[in-house]
This record gives sequence, structure tokens and C-alpha cells, in this order.
Amino acid sequence: MTDSNGKRKSDQTQGDVKNKKNKKQWQTPKKGYTSAPSINPGDAGIWATCDMHKEGLCTVELKDFLNEYANLIYGDAATNVLPATENKTGASDDIEAEINMEVQGIQSSKSKQDALFVPVKIDVQCVLFFKTREPVEPVSFVRRICEDAFNDKPLKRTRFVKRLTPMTRMGKANEKSLDDLAKGVLGPVFHEGNGRTWKYAIRPTIRNNHTMKRDDVIKRVADLVGEPHTVDLKHYDRLILVDIYRNVMGMSVVESNYEDLKRYNLAEILDPTPTKSDAPI
Repeated sequence: MTDSNGKRKSDQTQGDVKNKKNKKQWQTPKKGYTSAPSINPGDAGIWATCDMHKEGLCTVELKDFLNEYANLIYGDAATNVLPATENKTGASDDIEAEINMEVQGIQSSKSKQDALFVPVKIDVQCVLFFKTREPVEPVSFVRRICEDAFNDKPLKRTRFVKRLTPMTRMGKANEKSLDDLAKGVLGPVFHEGNGRTWKYAIRPTIRNNHTMKRDDVIKRVADLVGEPHTVDLKHYDRLILVDIYRNVMGMSVVESNYEDLKRYNLAEILDPTPTKSDAPI
């Protein structure tokens, strides 16, 4: 009888423990903090690539860089920007703290609202995204950075940033969103204004997505551009960029100096990779 009662008590205890483990653990968010930022339809922003395993450090570096350039270009319009983060001591703890704030989104809602550049964590290696707000216009902003670098104007050096890709508008990675993006982004360039005829090219970038096919994207965007504009892959007046990463998609139209500016690869502009013609004889 004693063994039977002991067994029942043991089973009951184990059941209680199991039930506690299965219960959903609810946590109350800290006051004044919001969830991590995400990319939403209608957002504008800038994709950036960086060295492998340097995403966190690049996030900190690039946010400071973009804020400084915004102050240079927009002046008083950028005065609401939070001050750039300095790491005078070089301590790793300071860097880690900043990474946790920026990448995980542990910031007050007011800070996010005021910031011109808000980093969004995405699960793609070597790729970052910064949401932007007015007065920043991603295409002209990134072009100005690259043109200044190309013209040897004094420019703060970056250690981890590679390519910057401006996105005029973001959406979900599906066919309907592609149509919506194209109408909003391509309309002002190809269908409004002085009626000029453009030569154009389309350049999709697709990573970690298996539903949107490159050829389908090109065909659909070309259909939406329509006549009288013509395709010219080498001597285009405007280049349509379509960047798809996982389940998000962005689109923009850049000018014909995109190739001259190393496809907005800031690292290549500042420190070009030596070519065979550069080798000593």
C-alpha cells in the first residue's frame, strides 16, 4: 500500500512539472521599449553588404556614417537625428552594447521615430537594411555619397561597408507586390513628367527566395514600363533595381553613372581592386 501511494505521488509530481513546462511563459515588455523594427510595405531604405560575420560592427559603423552624411547634406532638416555613437575607448563592451541596441531594436519608441536611419535585423549573411525617413531620399542620398567618394572629396572611411543599394519603396516578395511597387516607383520616372523616352535595363538581385524567378521579374517589370521606352542593357539612361531578400522586395531607379560608380560599391570606389593592367611590368 505504501509503495502504491508513493508511486501515485511521484506520478502526480512529475505531471505537475510537465504541465508547468508546457505552460506558455508570458513576459511583460519593459516600459518605454518596443519590439524590434521590421520592414513594412511602403518603407524606403538602404541595403548594405559587409564582410562575413561583421554584420553587427557594420551596423554600428554605417549608422554613424549615414547620420554624419545626412547632417552634411540636409543640415537643419536632420537636426532631430540622435547623436552619432562614439567609441572613444575602443572597448568591446561598448560595441556589443550598441549592437544589441541597434540590431535587436531595444530602443525607446521616441528614438525610433526621430531617427533618420533605423537598422532592421534580417537573417541573410553579410546583408543589412536601414529604414529611412524624410528628408532622406535613398537614391539621391546614396548617389551623392558615391559621387563624393569617386571625386576624392574628404570622406569618412568605413572598415566593413561594401555596397550600398538605395530602395525607393519596399513591399512583400510576391507578384501583386511587384505590380504595386512598379506602379509607385516607375510611374514618376517613365510615365509622368515631360514625356521623354528612356533607354533602360532591369537588374534583379534575388537571395534566399525560391518563389520569385529572375526571368519572370524582368518580364513583368518590362511590361509595366511599356512603350515608348526601350531596353538597352549596355547604354541605358536608367537602371531599374529590384532586390529580393527572403520575403521582402524593394525597387528603385538609378541613373546611368551606376557602373562608373562601381555599382555603388563604396569599398571599391575608395580602394579599387587592382586589375591586371595595374600590375608592374
